[in-house]
Amino acid sequence: MSTTTDTRGSSRSDAPEKGGRMARLGSVGGDWLDQRVGGARLVRFFARKIFPDHWSFMFGEVALYSFVILLISGVFLTMFFVPSMDEVVYDGVYEPLQGAHMSKAYESTLHLSFEVSGGLLMRQIHHWAALVFMVAIFVHMFRVFFTGAFRKPRELNWLVGFGLMMLGMVAGFSGYSLPDDVLSGNGLRIAEGLMLAMPLVGPYLSFFLFGGEFPGHYIIPRLFTVHILLIPAAILGLIGIHLAMLVAHKHTQYPGPGRTDKNVVGYPLFPVYTAKAGGFFFLVFGIIALVSATTSINAVWIYGPYDPSPVSAGSQPDWYMLFTDGGLRLIPGWESTIFGYVFSWNILIPMAFYGAFLAFLALYPFLEAWVTGDDREHHVLDLPYNVPVRTGLGVAWISIYLILCLGATNDLLAIALKLSINDLTWLYRISFFVVPVLVFFVTKRLCLAIQRHKRDLALHGVETSKVVRMADGEMLEIHEPLSDYDRWVLVSADQFRPLKAGKGVSGLRAKASSFFFKDYIEPVTPADLRKALEHGSHEQHKIDELIGAGTGDHATN
Repeated sequence: MSTTTDTRGSSRSDAPEKGGRMARLGSVGGDWLDQRVGGARLVRFFARKIFPDHWSFMFGEVALYSFVILLISGVFLTMFFVPSMDEVVYDGVYEPLQGAHMSKAYESTLHLSFEVSGGLLMRQIHHWAALVFMVAIFVHMFRVFFTGAFRKPRELNWLVGFGLMMLGMVAGFSGYSLPDDVLSGNGLRIAEGLMLAMPLVGPYLSFFLFGGEFPGHYIIPRLFTVHILLIPAAILGLIGIHLAMLVAHKHTQYPGPGRTDKNVVGYPLFPVYTAKAGGFFFLVFGIIALVSATTSINAVWIYGPYDPSPVSAGSQPDWYMLFTDGGLRLIPGWESTIFGYVFSWNILIPMAFYGAFLAFLALYPFLEAWVTGDDREHHVLDLPYNVPVRTGLGVAWISIYLILCLGATNDLLAIALKLSINDLTWLYRISFFVVPVLVFFVTKRLCLAIQRHKRDLALHGVETSKVVRMADGEMLEIHEPLSDYDRWVLVSADQFRPLKAGKGVSGLRAKASSFFFKDYIEPVTPADLRKALEHGSHEQHKIDELIGAGTGDHATN
């Protein structure tokens, strides 16, 4: 028994010694590494970084996580895809295409889909993650747009986000062109037609890209290089710049008590935000995997290998490129011959419009800063209804985008609704010019109405639908006062006035400023708020006296 006791005692005394030795080794190793890379200060800086908490900030995280999923699934797909246009005869397991002539790219896509374990699931995950990536970028950018998060000092970060959106479009186009099926081949044919429509330089661009006459033998390998190397590297670089600017400028936050342009109210990166972000990543991954496992997308075996002769009806690109197809369908077939060169206006005009359409979105922060003359730093966000012109312009931009997308589906809608495709086309043509103007003015008036309603709430509180009749016949409505937090949000918005021409302000800038600010609701001043609170307190005192005097039977709901 004494031996057993001594053994337990020695074990008990050895444990701290071993633990201490390991701790010392770890300390020495950590100190050695920190002296060479300076990691301790970096970890301490990021661990103490504060991030505000709001559900709308999660769209940027969804974009980041879906891109990570794209990288993971893309590495798997790269192991089996063969980016070659060499012709082979198919002898795989998919019987309807056995004996068909096709490219190695299409054959490897079929092999990946039907013969590689998990291959079809990975293809689906990759495609769905790409769609989620673009959805998240679009929604995130419009959250930034409508709340004014692009203002100084974040104009360059807005351009970085716009660059990510454009790179996502290019990545999507190059990706769904790789299988070399009929649908992707038709998309490449449209791209070739757009290039050929450019006077002088168009044929040379097409020859350079395709390596000769369409489709040539080089387009798939070249798109493969662009898709798996150039575009991901550029996206990773812009994401790094985007996050670095986010850390340098600190995160924006919604208005509220204690929140100013000089602080950030939220949670530290570690451990709160890190744990939430990690859990959210696996939630996004799980949802994409679930959708991919249950919902088919881009079933290339149905379309068959690319053949220039058939063009399937009802073919459209993915949704984020759909607007480009819509513009081509809606414009009439106008052409002119100038100096012996054919100008296809039905292609050149939409392409010029697409450039202006996207340039407006990219350059809007600089345009608004020029119009408003606002050169201050902003870290507190706007509520969209407090900036009615900006909100109206954003909604009008979205309406144009949706009309162009509907124009790209005119054949499908005509068949489904049993309508004339010509009537639908004319409806979209008229809507393209009328609807954006209407939605701008309707959105602007709605924002002003909301401002007026919020002003009444700040001054008088929430209506309770309870009315008290006083002894002298006076009728008083009972209002429930707002909390200090809610009242702060309603009265803390910035107010601007139109710029006057002169003193360095041009007439054009003055007119633009007048358009932006001429319609506004007078803000709640401290005097207005004090007067309203005194009036409400006086009415409440009279009601309390009446009820306390036993005349509560006069109350009417």
